Amino acid sequence: MIEPVYSPSAERYERMAYKRSGRSGIQIPALALGLWQNFGSHKPFQDIKAMAHYAFDNGICHFDLANNYGPEYGTAEENFGRLMEQSFRPYRDEMLISTKAGWDMWPGPYGNWGSRKYLMASLDQSLRRMKLDYVDIFYSHRHDPETPIEETMQALVDIVRQGKALYVGLSRYPLEKARKAMKYLADHDVPCLLYQDRFNIIDRAPDRGGQVDLCAETGSGFISFSPLQQGLLTGRYLDGIPADSRMARAGSLRKEVLTPELLEALRSLNAVAAERGQSLAQMALSWLMADKRVTSVIIGASSVAQIEDDLKALGNVEFSEEELREIDRLSKPHWL
Repeated sequence: MIEPVYSPSAERYERMAYKRSGRSGIQIPALALGLWQNFGSHKPFQDIKAMAHYAFDNGICHFDLANNYGPEYGTAEENFGRLMEQSFRPYRDEMLISTKAGWDMWPGPYGNWGSRKYLMASLDQSLRRMKLDYVDIFYSHRHDPETPIEETMQALVDIVRQGKALYVGLSRYPLEKARKAMKYLADHDVPCLLYQDRFNIIDRAPDRGGQVDLCAETGSGFISFSPLQQGLLTGRYLDGIPADSRMARAGSLRKEVLTPELLEALRSLNAVAAERGQSLAQMALSWLMADKRVTSVIIGASSVAQIEDDLKALGNVEFSEEELREIDRLSKPHWL
């Protein structure tokens, strides 16, 4: 059976809110799709295609990747390359595609951290895997304490000047290193478009550490990943640890995290969400989108149904002062 040619919904841009990234000319969808854990070699390609198509049909035109996303390094980018070949190519100019380098990718001294050699080689590999001539955003995925920040930032500058990326970003840099990096980039006429970090109701490290305010100060956008704290801010764990959950598999979310005190706080937050007519996950996304300093939120998904549920958060992003105070009161003892 021959599959029909993909044709996205004509109403896709009416279904999404868009926000300007800092002082740039780029508007970014309120929700972006991250391809971290559920778009690699272990996932049937038909499922990957269904999720990507559904996202784009609903105005999610920003797809966020990294060189080692999978599982199995590189396979998320390879699958995105298949999507480009099979359905997305005619819509490339409607898409904002990002990738990153900075974590472990290949053996030896040149496959990790922030050297010029690693960043440039990694991006060349990413472009081949994704079947692209350029990415819209290329990130330094983490600060390298051993490589001069000038070397890492000059590599980003040169990548833009070579036409391999239109914009650059930073991810998870300490505050003063982020400040220095952003200044270097601005001084070389390649300003930081986006700063990316984990930020949610429970994990407020970039807000408490000053990175969110630094972005507002310097004109960079801020994009949050892990908005649901790897599933904690959903209803999945309100009655304990399901046997098929990420926590039960002892993956990146450990059982020790779910203390009795945190479980009680999550149940109370869920009650606040219910009063708003939302699920806990939807409220967690709405809470981020309500923050004027946050440009966009990266969602992960393992099914179309999850994306559909997350999109409902767009319909209720207003919070009363009382609601915000209650969310802070319930979550503050557990802030990371």
